[in-house]
Amino acid sequence: MTSYKEIPPHGGKLINRLAQENEKPELIKKAHGLKKLVLNDREISDLEMISIGAFSPLDGFLRQEDYVSVVEKMHLKNGTAWSMPITLAIDRDEAGEVKEGQEIALFDKGNNLLGLLDLEQIYPYDKKTEASRVFRTQDTTHPGVAYLYSQGDLLAGGKVRLINRPDHGNFNNFWYDPVEARRVFREKGWRRVVGFQTRNPIHRAHEFIIKTAMEITDGLLLNPLVGETKEGDIPADIRMACYQTLVENYFPKDRVFLAVYGAAMRYAGPREAILHALVRKNFGCTHFIVGRDHAGVGAFYGPFDAQLIFDEFEPHELEITPLFFDNSFYCVQCKGMATVKVCPHVEKDHLSFSGTKVRELLKAGEIPPPEFTRPEIAKILIQAYREGRL
Repeated sequence: MTSYKEIPPHGGKLINRLAQENEKPELIKKAHGLKKLVLNDREISDLEMISIGAFSPLDGFLRQEDYVSVVEKMHLKNGTAWSMPITLAIDRDEAGEVKEGQEIALFDKGNNLLGLLDLEQIYPYDKKTEASRVFRTQDTTHPGVAYLYSQGDLLAGGKVRLINRPDHGNFNNFWYDPVEARRVFREKGWRRVVGFQTRNPIHRAHEFIIKTAMEITDGLLLNPLVGETKEGDIPADIRMACYQTLVENYFPKDRVFLAVYGAAMRYAGPREAILHALVRKNFGCTHFIVGRDHAGVGAFYGPFDAQLIFDEFEPHELEITPLFFDNSFYCVQCKGMATVKVCPHVEKDHLSFSGTKVRELLKAGEIPPPEFTRPEIAKILIQAYREGRL
């Protein structure tokens, strides 16, 4: 029997910037005597993702050389592949209150201490360049660009230390750090694990590609994003109810591990697809599903841009296998789910519904055809519409 061998984390080491319990009293005492910065929700989630190792090999918010290299080349300055700038923006007034070389206390807007930043650098950056390179647009109707333009004009770089973790509320039972997820996979004996990223309820089309990927792997990490999303996206708790129902009724429970991913959504399309793959590598996945317009928004990216970007990296740079899928649909001739890669029939034989049409049906309390969505999922969404939550 082949011995169990874990996929190495990105960069070779799983970063841990969590304060130990015996350190906390002294760190808390010190923090209250330091200059402080107040973080928003996205920055808080980034702080935690860095600290638990989800963003390995990052040990803090990017310093200038790493930032420039990531924006321009999708690599850290040492050559390690990394596609998204993970930064802490500050305005000029805040910059005037702190100095490079200081430790800074990090708080949330409720004045709760989160952690510490070893402030190594304060540096300027070009928002238009970052927008063009990372999001492929300077259009402020893109939510990622709008966020970028709204933040401070300087960046603060340096190592972080997380002292008090944020409360994850209803998601606590589904929150696993990468080291914990890896332990679960090891205990299950899963040597090949496929990760699936989602910020929407899973319809039959998603279900089809997930189950196809499960045919060649030992297990599935169903890893929904529950961090900050744009207005109009379905709330995370509603989505989680859908996932739990789907796993309970339509998946082999011993081959699915449902755990949340606490980061914010960037809507960066191709670049975010790389980030999502590397994060799942850190969680212990060997494979990652990349569907049509992964992490996209509106019409800012081509349908396969998030797949084509993987060709810009050598396989050894990512060390996780992407699985590329086209849109799937129910074919009335095949009498089953398929994609254009395997179905020979014409488009009129493909049963599909626009998002607008599905929303109209759900708002009216009507369940879409079972070929499109599972009725149990539709009922959850219909109830959310009735409660005014969608």
